[in-house]
Amino acid sequence: MCGRFRFDPDKNKEIHDIYQIATRNGYLPKTGEVFPSDPTALVLVRNHKIDVISMEWGFPGFKPKQLLINARAETVTSKRMFAQPFLTRRCVYPTSGFFEWSKNKQKYWFDYGEKPQPLYIGGFFNNFDNKSRSILITTSPNDSVSPIHNRMPLILRKDQIRDWLTNYQYASKVINQEMPLLQRKLINK
Repeated sequence: MCGRFRFDPDKNKEIHDIYQIATRNGYLPKTGEVFPSDPTALVLVRNHKIDVISMEWGFPGFKPKQLLINARAETVTSKRMFAQPFLTRRCVYPTSGFFEWSKNKQKYWFDYGEKPQPLYIGGFFNNFDNKSRSILITTSPNDSVSPIHNRMPLILRKDQIRDWLTNYQYASKVINQEMPLLQRKLINK
């Protein structure tokens, strides 16, 4: 599960450029630590071009005030709520890294390492009551995450983004790929 991530435009030029595109498009994505329901920067296809907007993170749940923030890669093509938007409305969450909590409530930070660089997470979006909302995809954890949690976000390389957004067959294969190894840092004890 991925319940929080960071979006830090001041620490990386690529993230800064993504933030600038969103603001030029009239959006104001949350910066710093991003929580479910926050407006987050998203890379998607609009008018046949890759673009950046902002959208609230989380689909409405089945109970009042419930949010579904993650969709499992293993069932994303078969669950009724997810299958159609995964087919036609994929997006990418540009992040600076993400947090996970261990069973004993220790908070860990995951990213690529010492030099800040973007970590892209695959997701999709849909419309609910005339409002677009996004959800990110989780998958089985790799060796860097499995000691902490039994799920991790679906990580995309930068060179996979265009095909992820535009090619359903490609995206259907990517949801089964092995995730890259990440650096793990304990935040609190």
